[in-house]
Amino acid sequence: MKSRSTKTAGTRQRERGSILATSAIGMLSILLAVGLGVDISRFYLVKTELQNAADAAALAAVSALNGHQTGINAAVLQATTNVSNKYDFNKSGITMATVEFSANLNTGYMAAGSVSQPDKIRFVRVTTAPSPVGVSFAASVLGSSKDLSATATAGYSAPLNEICNFLPITVIDYGPSTPISVGQTYTFRAQASATISPGNYQILALAGAGGADARVGLGAGVDACAGPGAVYNVDTKTGVTAGAVRQGINTRFDEYTSAQVNPADMPPDKNIEENIIYDQYKAGNPTTPPSHPGFDKRRVVYIPIVKAEEFDQGHNTVKFDRIGQFFLQTKVGSGSGGDLRAEYIDDIVVGNGRYNPGGGATSNLMVTPVLYK
Repeated sequence: MKSRSTKTAGTRQRERGSILATSAIGMLSILLAVGLGVDISRFYLVKTELQNAADAAALAAVSALNGHQTGINAAVLQATTNVSNKYDFNKSGITMATVEFSANLNTGYMAAGSVSQPDKIRFVRVTTAPSPVGVSFAASVLGSSKDLSATATAGYSAPLNEICNFLPITVIDYGPSTPISVGQTYTFRAQASATISPGNYQILALAGAGGADARVGLGAGVDACAGPGAVYNVDTKTGVTAGAVRQGINTRFDEYTSAQVNPADMPPDKNIEENIIYDQYKAGNPTTPPSHPGFDKRRVVYIPIVKAEEFDQGHNTVKFDRIGQFFLQTKVGSGSGGDLRAEYIDDIVVGNGRYNPGGGATSNLMVTPVLYK
């Protein structure tokens, strides 16, 4: 009986050792699984950060397209130089490995140097450079690091019939004899020697004919959307709103001379260098930074174009012929003789727009950037 008890006790001692070994292996497996979960979660976080950067770069690139080779070059510049995102817990910068263009969403993508018909390009695909992410806990399974990247494709929307946040002023189109041309500068408040009648602001009276409405609209864009065929009242009084025009437009150049404008509601552009053309602005040379936090393209504005026969020298109602995209070259000068001068960028307007079922016909020249995939 004693021998039997001794034998049973020895068996139990061996079983206790077996349980200890099994527990150790199980604990090691659990720690490995937890570490693997932590590393995979980190991969998902980094992948999200890379995808956000790719999405932003693709949308910025599409916004620069204008149907010409200059737009292709500008799109590459926007995609590769304006990426401020960082990844891996905000430690490492993100670069774009490729920027490709196509006329179709799913096929035919090519590098910028291979684009032979820029007027056909409607989509941009960007891919981030491989970004190494260190493996902290599961290196024995995943290796010491993993390279992650992201791809995003953005392009033009379907044709729209309205563009939003345009300036409450108009450009007069004098027809085939003097067409509005890309790269030309136009004066919106002309002096006596200019083509447009002296003192004619051509201000759209969207919410009233007062200067306050013009000031806010010129500083922030109007809270309205319109397209070809839209009809608005226009206030063409001479001189009475010189201060409001100057105060509104000049916020885009980091000038705040009225208590009714401020950099929080009407921020400046990131580049307030005056007397430059749009190509210099896109290239960032020369550049003068503002003293307040600035935003890209605050000097790129949308202005309705109206046929000359729509105007007279007093109050009038005008119909929009189309919406143009313009670049503000200078701020409005002091006094009653200050001019508002802007360069015509292109017929294609890539901006904040919409399709209004109750509006006019859609236009292939009016689109908004869309992130497709």
